[in-house]
Formats: sequence, C-alpha cells, structure tokens
Amino acid sequence: MKKEQIIVIGLGFIALFGIYFWGNTKPPQQKPAAAAAEKTASTFDIQTAIKAATAQLPANQQAYVSRLNESVVRGDVKDQQLKSYRQLAGFWSDSAHAFLPFAFYTAEAAKLENSKKSLTFAAQLLLNNLRGVDEPGVKSWLSAESKTLFEKALVLDPDNDSLKIGVGSTYIFGAPADNPQELMQGIQQILAVSRKDSTNIYAQKMLGIGGVVSGQYDKAVERLEKVAKATPHDLEVLLMLAEGYERMGNKAKAIEWYKRAAEHVENAGLKTELEKRIQQLQ
Repeated sequence: MKKEQIIVIGLGFIALFGIYFWGNTKPPQQKPAAAAAEKTASTFDIQTAIKAATAQLPANQQAYVSRLNESVVRGDVKDQQLKSYRQLAGFWSDSAHAFLPFAFYTAEAAKLENSKKSLTFAAQLLLNNLRGVDEPGVKSWLSAESKTLFEKALVLDPDNDSLKIGVGSTYIFGAPADNPQELMQGIQQILAVSRKDSTNIYAQKMLGIGGVVSGQYDKAVERLEKVAKATPHDLEVLLMLAEGYERMGNKAKAIEWYKRAAEHVENAGLKTELEKRIQQLQ
C-alpha cells in the first residue's frame, strides 16, 4: 500500500467501515466496451448503477426489489412511499451490502420525510463516504446529493453552523482536481463559521483538512494541531497532520504524528502500513 492510500483511509475512516460492510461503492464490473463507453460519459447515473447492482442479485431478491420499487411508483400516500424507500435502503444495506443504492434510498427517504434529523443523517452519511472516492462520477454524485441534503436541512435550521460546515465540506471533498475554485469556495464557507466562532472544533478540523488538500500546509497543520489537542483520539486528524508535515518535508514531525495515529488504529492492515511508512521516513 502506498503512502497516498494510507491518507485516503484516513480521510475516509468512516467510509472504510462502510466499504467493508456494504462492499464496493463503484458500479459492478462491466464488459470492456461498456466500461469504455461509461468512462467517456460526463456524468454518473445512479439509476444505471442501481440497475446494474440489481442485475447481480439472485432472482428472488430481484423480485423483492421490483415489488418495492413498484410500490413507490404507485403509492400516492407519502407514508407508503417513505416506508418503501426505507425498506429499499434497509435491503441494500443489510442484505445486498451495496453502498450506492443504500445511499440513494436513504437520501430519497430523508427528502420525503424532510426533517432536520433525517436530512442531516443522510447528508453526513454521503459526505463521510465521499472521502477517499476516486471515480469522478461517483464522487460528483455523492458530493451533489450531500450538498442538497445539507441545504434542505439548513432551510429548517438556518442558523445551524454544523450544517453550514457540512455544505462547505461537500465542496472540499467533492471538488474535481482541475477545479480549485470549487475547493476554495468550500473553504470560504467554513471560514465564515470560523470567523464567527473560532472555538468551533468541527470548523477548524475541516479547514485543516481543506488546507492539506489545497496545499496550504502551514495553516493546515496549525489548525489541525489545535484540533488534535482538543480531540486527541481523532484518527483522521492525526493522519492528516502526518500527511501535512510530510508534504512540508518535515519528516520528524510526520513520523511523530504517524506514530500517534498508529496508537489509535485497531485495523491490523492499516497499522502495518503505518509502521511501514514510518520506517520509510526514518
């Protein structure tokens, strides 16, 4: 495992659990011609991904999914549609272990229920799993959906700083590599919260991570060290501090923070890779 992969795991530590439990977030493997055609597409189509995932299910599960989908289409009562979305989300989570369909139906249920709790849960779920995703189409879809959910929650609670930070974070983690303006837009949104409340640890954490992503390492590690002092067991922060110092060329500090991170890792594979990285830096 390369150093970059360690950082991806750090950025998506919650997503790591999700991927382990639900399976790959990417659509099922396709034939070369189909894969090449999809690669040229400018957008990711979640319905196509769900259909592909459904096609891989056993016949009895396909029939079950079909019945639930029909009940959504034909249901003219909000409660019936909401029940079907939740059943579909539960199926894709518990039985099929496929994250993207689970995320889609969780998001649809949250939009239909339209409560701050459900919208925030779904938005955070997608945001957490956005971190570490490499496929541009999937990344773009997760980012856009998460942003929509956070914004809907903000309509219900306009002064909620955590929701504002959530919106900004969707830009930070969802911005295309060739669009730094989008990344900076997210940072600016979170900065607005930080200027109002400099003690907001969540804002400082996201700004620190955004600083590492955007190459503003000095400011990033300064923020992240403050966050690490307040939340010393936050593995994501520890890994990003190590990454920030390593990119700055400060191997001693990078080793220090990789070692601290390793102390909080229970996953044997990740712990081994962190130890290898430390040895490479020494």
